[in-house]
Amino acid sequence: MEKDILIELRNITKKYEENVVIENLNLHVRRNEFITLLGPSGCGKTTTLNIIAGFENVDSGNIIFEDNKINDVPPHKRQINTVFQKYALFTHMNIYENVAFGLRIKKLPEKEIKEKVKNMLKLVDLDGFEKRATHSLSGGQQQRVAIARALVNEPKLLLLDEPLGALDLKLRKEMQVELKKIQKQLGITFVFVTHDQEEALTMSDTIVVMNKGAIQQIGTPEDIYNEPKNRFVANFIGESNIINGIMLEDFKVNFEGKDFQCVDKGFNKDEAVEVVIRPEDIKITDEAEGMLKGKVTSVVFRGVHYEIKAMIYNTEWIIHNTMQVSVGKNIGIKITPDDIHIMRKASE
Repeated sequence: MEKDILIELRNITKKYEENVVIENLNLHVRRNEFITLLGPSGCGKTTTLNIIAGFENVDSGNIIFEDNKINDVPPHKRQINTVFQKYALFTHMNIYENVAFGLRIKKLPEKEIKEKVKNMLKLVDLDGFEKRATHSLSGGQQQRVAIARALVNEPKLLLLDEPLGALDLKLRKEMQVELKKIQKQLGITFVFVTHDQEEALTMSDTIVVMNKGAIQQIGTPEDIYNEPKNRFVANFIGESNIINGIMLEDFKVNFEGKDFQCVDKGFNKDEAVEVVIRPEDIKITDEAEGMLKGKVTSVVFRGVHYEIKAMIYNTEWIIHNTMQVSVGKNIGIKITPDDIHIMRKASE
C-alpha cells in the first residue's frame, strides 16, 4: 500500500440475501483527505461507510487499514469514529459529559479528560457550554457536540453519514464551511456521505460518485463537474445538455448538423459520441449571430439567473442567463471549444 493511503477497500461485495448492494468495489482514501461518497438514495454509499466503520460485514473482499486487514476487527477497536445524521447525544448528560464519554471508557485521568474536552469544545465554538443540557441547543449546536464527541477520541478516520441533513439551508451552508475548517485544522481524514451535489462540490478534496453499488467516477470537484465520465455523472452533478454527436477527428465534433472545434481527442474517426454542454456556458446572442438557432419555450427566475429552455432544432436545451428573454423569441447561441465536453456512448 502507498505510504499516504490510510484505508483501502479491495474488491468489496455486499449482499442482503439475493440483493447485491455493492459489487466488486475498489477505493482508497489518503491521509488528511476530505473524500465524499455522493449518489442517490440506494446507491450503496451508506453501506460503504458502514463497512469501513465495521457495522456491516462483507461477503467478499478486504478492508485494509494502515496495511492491516481489519475485516474482523469490531467497530470499537478500529481507529475510526462516526457522526450520524441523528446525532444520538445522551440526553441525561450535559455537554461536557457527552464529549467526555469516550475518554471515560478509555479510563483516562480526569485532568487529561478535562483538558481534551475543553480544547475540543473551543474548536467547535462551544466554549462555555459545558454545563448546558443537550435539549437546550439548536440543531447546529447539537451537531457540533456530536462532532466534538467523535473527534475528542483522536480517531485517524472520521466517518460522517449525511450529518447536515437535518439542518435548514442557511445553517447547513455555515456548517459546510465549519466542517471543512475543522478537518484542515486537525489534519484528520474525513469520509463524508451525502446525496447533495452542491455540498459535495463545496467541501471535498475528492468526490466518489456512486450508482447502483458501483463507482461511476472518482476525481476532484472540478474534474467531476467539468469532465463527467458518463451520462449518469453529467446528469447527477448539476444540469447538463447532452446531445448526440459524431467525433469527426481529434478536436472536431459534429452535432445539431454543424461542425464545432473542441478540446477532446483520442476518439475513433466518425465515432458516435455524447456531447455535454453546461447551461451556464452558453451565451445567448441575436439569431443572426448564433452558431446555432432556436426558439425560447420557457423562462423561470432562479434567483441568481434565469433558467431558459429553448428548442434548438429538434432538441430542448437548458440555458442559464442573467438577462431575461421573452418566451417565443428566436435566439442564437454561442459556445466556445472549452465549453464542449465529449463522452463515449455507453454500451447498450
